[in-house]
Amino acid sequence: MDSLLDRKKKKTKERERPPPPPDFWVETSDSVSQICRFDSNDRLTVKTLHDSRPIYQKIVESFLNKFFPYGYPHSVNEGYLTYTQFRALQHFSSAALSVLSTQSLLFAAGLRPTPAQATAVSWILKDGMQHAGKLLCSSMGARMDSEPKSWRILADVLYDLGTGLEVLSPLCPHLFLEVAGLGNFAKGMAVVAARATRLPIYSSFAREGNLSDLFAKGEAISTLFNVVGLGAGIQLASTVCSSMQGKLIVGPLLSALHVYSVVQEMRAAPVNTLNPQRTAMVVADFVKSGKVSSPADLRYRENLLFPNRLIEEAGNVEVGQPIRKAIKKPQKLKELREAFPEREVSGQPTEREDIHASRTERDGGGRAAGVARRRIRSKDGEVVGARFGPGRFTRSLREDGESLPLICGSSEG
Repeated sequence: MDSLLDRKKKKTKERERPPPPPDFWVETSDSVSQICRFDSNDRLTVKTLHDSRPIYQKIVESFLNKFFPYGYPHSVNEGYLTYTQFRALQHFSSAALSVLSTQSLLFAAGLRPTPAQATAVSWILKDGMQHAGKLLCSSMGARMDSEPKSWRILADVLYDLGTGLEVLSPLCPHLFLEVAGLGNFAKGMAVVAARATRLPIYSSFAREGNLSDLFAKGEAISTLFNVVGLGAGIQLASTVCSSMQGKLIVGPLLSALHVYSVVQEMRAAPVNTLNPQRTAMVVADFVKSGKVSSPADLRYRENLLFPNRLIEEAGNVEVGQPIRKAIKKPQKLKELREAFPEREVSGQPTEREDIHASRTERDGGGRAAGVARRRIRSKDGEVVGARFGPGRFTRSLREDGESLPLICGSSEG
């Protein structure tokens, strides 16, 4: 009897309990309302309840979600939009040009007075030359770390050179293997250089550890405009460029547009590591204004064609030079060892504050990459030396990592 009463009391209490809170909630932002809930498998689902945005705004947001990193523009560094615009133009022109080169190659192969089997062998050997170009360029990978922008531009110039040779191949069908093979050799070198410099360029835009997202969205943009460029190339090949005269007019125009686009891409990229040129520019700005220049401040001032030029405002300092080029006399080396014990080296004894960057000596001259810290100043005002250690661009003044020697030698020796 007691157990029956207890059960009845429990049922009464369960009825009196308030109902559990709903397993969903509604989020509203601007003119969009969304309901969020957990399903039976504890997975969160989101459904739009109300969206009063105009149709063009929905299209723009959909495009941004597919082709721009999450959180754009706050998740990327300055210059990303300019970089993306010219990257799209670059891939458009490159894809259109590739259609013309392929058409020319097929035409040149058909003009050869040789059996089909021999033509097939020549085609395979031509493709093999591209692998040879890749192997040759891969041996120069260490030099690309300090000058990714210049090597990226060189890659596209080589690519256009190879494509141009392919376009011209119908003019000398008896030299099909030589001309097409040399073109593919140049394109093989271009492919390696372009891929090797892609990561440091993308890294310069990453702000929130979103490098993978940047890479994925960048490849999406490239794919989209490659497809558009292929369509435009097919249209050109069947109309204006159906003759060799048309190709000789349109081909150089597309090539010029291609190289111009990649130059503007590289100028927009705020690469956040130091090479000799950027280090000298930071030093020059220190001397002039006492401020640390950011990567965005330096990007449009870089000389991408001649990155090793001397900057007079920095005291004609050459960063990343071997010790033998900066020290000509034994007495100078003795003075430096007394003034800078352990592993610190400079062109001459100075009273100065530190600049911090990393130094790796390789391939005869070496490369410098790292982070500028503070300006350096000698007794007579000439910037002559620096102390370096691993790092990236930062305004922090703390010392981190092991110091490595780096020579900043005056141009006068």
